[in-house]
This record gives sequence, structure tokens and C-alpha cells, in this order.
Amino acid sequence: MLNWGNFVSQLFNGVVLGALLALIASGLTIIYGTLGVLNLAHGAMFMLGGYAGWLAYSYTGSFLVAVIAGSAFVLLVGVIIERVIIRSFYGRPHEDQLLVTFGIGIVMVEAARFFFGSLSKTVPPPSGLVGIVDLGFMMYPTYRLALLAIVAVALIVLYVILYRTRLGMIVRAGIEDSGMVDALGINVHKVFMLVFGIGAMAAGFAGIVNAPVVSVSPDVGEAILVQTFVVVVIGGVGSFPGAVLGGLIAGEIISITSMFNPGYAYVMLFAAMTLVLVLRPYGLLGVAGRE
Repeated sequence: MLNWGNFVSQLFNGVVLGALLALIASGLTIIYGTLGVLNLAHGAMFMLGGYAGWLAYSYTGSFLVAVIAGSAFVLLVGVIIERVIIRSFYGRPHEDQLLVTFGIGIVMVEAARFFFGSLSKTVPPPSGLVGIVDLGFMMYPTYRLALLAIVAVALIVLYVILYRTRLGMIVRAGIEDSGMVDALGINVHKVFMLVFGIGAMAAGFAGIVNAPVVSVSPDVGEAILVQTFVVVVIGGVGSFPGAVLGGLIAGEIISITSMFNPGYAYVMLFAAMTLVLVLRPYGLLGVAGRE
């Protein structure tokens, strides 16, 4: 039954989901924008961050340690993958890049299934964030509100890195013209390694902070990967503000549609993506760039 309370609650759920998607999509879009690599293993990195955080929590009982460990582990994995595998595919056709990252994702998922089994793992929220909070006009889970704040801070940190640091300047220049950056004597390979690692870490961080909301399982990254690609397309490839805007739009579409009929959530999401592609092929905040 539709009522005002349910509608407002779903709006809040959409904002929380949208912010999470924006964080994951921001990592994906800077990887593609800078390196030209469409990383189909991004969803698996989201999953990997959740498992690494769960493992750290199992030994320490600290949610903060779990978040740090999950993020750092996926950062390390991203750096290793870039140096060992991805670096050899920069000059290869996009089809090769898609296949190799798809294969990496499958290996990650099956490795997680082998070591941890197929059953879901739960990471409880910090004790101070358990329960619900009275917002005056509705009751809402405390951790979901905290998750919105956590993701917002993470997005701000990414924004500062991209727009207020030398590394960010190089990354944004690389998005526009990576050849010119190389010609200026900047070690592009180190920058690419850092960018891939930071993008992977964004997914891993999202995976562990979302674990108290959605349990971690080997296949948890599949749906997230699909949603994230839609976010990137809607917002614009290579655009950080576009990833944020696309994430919020996608989150609200999924949440509001699910209130009426969950089976049509993806239908409406892809319908919105199709509309954007028809009216603005480069996305809402994207520009013509890397082909």
C-alpha cells in the first residue's frame, strides 16, 4: 500500500543507494577515462573488499579496522593487477581488455567461493549505529544514515584528490590527452598504476561499508557491476560529477520503481539509460573524448 511514509523512506533509500553507486562508479569512470580500460572486474573488487573487511572483522571485532583492511587490500590487488596484467593491454583492442578484465573478475569470484564458500557473510555495524533514529517525520535505520555520511565523505575525498592535488591534475589531463601527459615527461605508468589502484580501492571501500546493509557473497558484485555501468553511461564516461549525478538518478529510479514493482526496477533503469543515449550520447555531464 502506497503512503507518504513509505514514499519518503524509499526516497531516502534511493539517496543512500545512489551515493553508494556514485562512489563505485567514480572509481570505474576514472579508470576508463584515464587508462581507456573498461574494467569488468570492478564488481568483483566490490565483492573482494567486503570479504577482506569481513575477514579482518572476524579477527579484530573492529569495524574501523575492517574498513581500512578491506580498502587497503583491494588497493593492493588493483596495483598488482595493473602492473602484472592490465599494463600489457593498453595498446590492445578494447575487446581484449574486456575479455581479460571479465576473466579476472571470474577468477576473483571463484577464488572467494573456494575460500569462503557460497553462504553469505555478515558484518554487523558499529554498536553505536545499531537501531533506528527518529527523523521527526519517519523512523529510519541509523546505519543507513551513517552510510550516507560515510560515502559522502569518501566522495569528497576523491573530489579533493582529483581536483586539488597534482595527481588529480595529471589524471584529468590524462583523461583529455594521455599522449600529451607522456610527452611532458611525466611517468605515465606510475600514474596509471595509482589510478587503477585508487579506482579499485573505491569499489573495495564501498563493498565493506555496504556489508552491514547487504551481506557479502561471491555473487554480490554482479548486480552492482551492471548498475554501475548504467550510472557511468548516464552521467558520462570520465566525468566524476557525472558519476555522482548518475548514481543519484539510478538510485532513485531503482528505489522508487521497487516500491511499486521490484521486477521493473531494471527495466526503468535501462529505459532511462536508453533515453540519455538517444538525447545525449556522451552522458549528462560527459563530453566527446576517448574512443
